[in-house]
Amino acid sequence: MTKLFRFGGYLASTVLIVFGIGAAILGTLGFLEVRDTIARENITATPDAEEIGVNLEPGQEITTGGEAKEFATIIRTHALQATGDRPFAELGRYLTETGEETDDEAEAAVDESGRPVENSVRNVWITATALTTALNTAYLAEQIALFTIVMGIALLLTGIGFLVLTMNALREPETVRD
Repeated sequence: MTKLFRFGGYLASTVLIVFGIGAAILGTLGFLEVRDTIARENITATPDAEEIGVNLEPGQEITTGGEAKEFATIIRTHALQATGDRPFAELGRYLTETGEETDDEAEAAVDESGRPVENSVRNVWITATALTTALNTAYLAEQIALFTIVMGIALLLTGIGFLVLTMNALREPETVRD
């Protein structure tokens, strides 16, 4: 039975060590991918970054998930400025002949093709939402990558600890000499 426990201990240790190394490597690659992808977009903080109250300097390059999240706040602020501090749900889908917003297609002005005129301010909000979602997802991806690295290290250390335990606790007993 001792041989079976020893084999199981060595196998479990090996699996934990291999998974730990693999998770740490994958987490690191994911972390670097997020940062490379953000940097590739050449985003820089707007001149009003300090006024908005984000933790970015005007003109600062956005290269990390945390900075991407801060920049998403800038985009949302600008979208609210463009919509008169109204979120998407409060914006009419169409414009009337007088330029007022409406959700009723029958009240909407029509363009040359006879289609209702869309509210362009609402489209600004849709674009801003898409951009902020992408930036916030980059932040989330970076945090998940960091968690994966930490969990990989934890698995690695657990595997090493289990290996030490297996090697010491399940040793063949030494024979007592008279």
